[in-house]
Amino acid sequence: MQISDLPYPDPGVPDARSGARFLWWLGRGQLGGQARSLAWGLVHFCGIAGLPYVVGLGVEAAVDRDGGRLLLVGGLLLLVGTAIAVGDAMLHRTAVTNWITAAARVQQLLARKTAELGSALTRRVAAGEVVAVSTGDVEKIGWFVEAVSRFLAAAFAVVAICVGLLFYAPAIGVVVAAGVPVLALSVLPLLPRATRRADVQREKAGKATELASDTVAGLRVLRGIGGEELFLDRYREASQEVRRAAVRSARMWALIAAVQVLLPGALMVAVVWYGSVLVLDGRLAVGELVAAFSAVATMLYPLRHFEEIAMSYSFSRPSAQRAARVLSLTRTDGGAGPASAPPPQAPAPGGDLYDPATGLLAPAGRFTAVVCGDPDLAGRLAERLGGHAVHSGDGAGAPPSALLGGVALDGLALDAARGLVLVQDKDPVLLSGTLRELFDVPASGAVPPPAALAAAQCGDVLDALLQAAPDGVDDAMDTRITERGRSLSGGQRQRLALARSLVTDPEVLVLDEPTSAVDAHTEARIADGVATLRAGRTTVVLASSPLLLDRADRVVLVHGGPAVAAGTHRELLRAEPRYRAVVTREPDGERGRIGGPAGNITEELTGIEESA
Repeated sequence: MQISDLPYPDPGVPDARSGARFLWWLGRGQLGGQARSLAWGLVHFCGIAGLPYVVGLGVEAAVDRDGGRLLLVGGLLLLVGTAIAVGDAMLHRTAVTNWITAAARVQQLLARKTAELGSALTRRVAAGEVVAVSTGDVEKIGWFVEAVSRFLAAAFAVVAICVGLLFYAPAIGVVVAAGVPVLALSVLPLLPRATRRADVQREKAGKATELASDTVAGLRVLRGIGGEELFLDRYREASQEVRRAAVRSARMWALIAAVQVLLPGALMVAVVWYGSVLVLDGRLAVGELVAAFSAVATMLYPLRHFEEIAMSYSFSRPSAQRAARVLSLTRTDGGAGPASAPPPQAPAPGGDLYDPATGLLAPAGRFTAVVCGDPDLAGRLAERLGGHAVHSGDGAGAPPSALLGGVALDGLALDAARGLVLVQDKDPVLLSGTLRELFDVPASGAVPPPAALAAAQCGDVLDALLQAAPDGVDDAMDTRITERGRSLSGGQRQRLALARSLVTDPEVLVLDEPTSAVDAHTEARIADGVATLRAGRTTVVLASSPLLLDRADRVVLVHGGPAVAAGTHRELLRAEPRYRAVVTREPDGERGRIGGPAGNITEELTGIEESA
């Protein structure tokens, strides 16, 4: 895989059982790139390993005044220098390619998992952790993948230098061969503490990121209550904790780096001292001493890669663990299940939608409205109707999946489930781009964008987009929407999102409070437009607006968890006090009373609906 080939056609199925297994899976997926990087690393480091011996040969040739050997040494120096330069350039190129491709693979896996889980992801993993995994953790994982080939080539060079000295100058080579393992293993006692401090730093950084993301998401509310300074002080405190943890971690890595400099320096002094004694005794030639000294000096460079691999693994291991934790999430609590078990067949068209957790039944081809007194319960119900497992947060796990035509939605393949049921959240997101691109979504083709826009009452939205468009744009479909639709009002964003959902024309459409940000007059026309456009198709709307409820074929009241009543809006308004209390926003003191103020509210509300 080359950078020009990215993104991957298929990033594969990761081994997310642990961080180490995930790193191993990434490495196995890049054997070709690692082999190329290792090959160029061997060229580079073998040139470095051969340099001391060539220098030693040159010194001996100069001492012996042998011009022919000096000329040969010059040619060898040219060859070794070329190998070092070319190998270094290509090693850097291939290693960085490994890093980028590994990071891209992880990002694709995370993007695919995010698309699979949808809004359920942030209910099961903190938003700050998702941000940390998709940014900083991806880079750390790529760093380790990049460093592996360099470390292996450096280790080979160190062994080659030691073995070469044993044959070239055995008297001094024994000292070097005995000292190098000590140098390589000297930092091992320090690594556990350094790793623990690095883990603490990353944990505090993740909490700070989570606090920052939560603050940004609620900035408008914070400004409304004057709470910016309070959260700013909290973030300052969190960031200072991160700084202190980073300093403590940096001290350990500085100590490790100091050991990596101090001990090789001590070995070099020992080699020079002992070699000088051997030269004076006539047991070692001057050229051999120079070669031994050059070998130890040269070894400092490959030995630094031992420190790099330790650091990269220390930083990437918890990052890989976090990534594996996100990638191991499934749509259901039971996990992915046996690999050999194929997903069930999609149900035949025309099946009823049923939620076993609440007993909610949405008959096929009907417009069903659902009233929940608890907005959180309504959101979880909408997710469950879309085939997503929704955790209750009390440790009890997720309720049973919703059934469409008797088939569990969470057991179907993701594409099949989403082709059958589309859920629009109460806070839909509009991506930046043209309006035409907004409606370029998988759809049956039965509902054109103009019809969907008309049903969602988007005429004034189109006029506003055209007025703000640059000169030369005369088609509203070519006007641009800014990031997350920030240039539009809440009601305009909501109506465009509704029109986009109508264009897809799924077999089952679930809408969670689709008109909460529009005025009553527009809401009444939207209710008529949706009911007309979705005639004969299964539509479920979670709402408490009388204007929407009165257009529904069937209304179901979900109270305290189960579905407790069903009927038309007017029937429930007259016969069900709990329903009336939610729909009319009846004060607690009036709940359960059929007559009196509640009865007057019912009569007035019925009159308003008839006039609308």
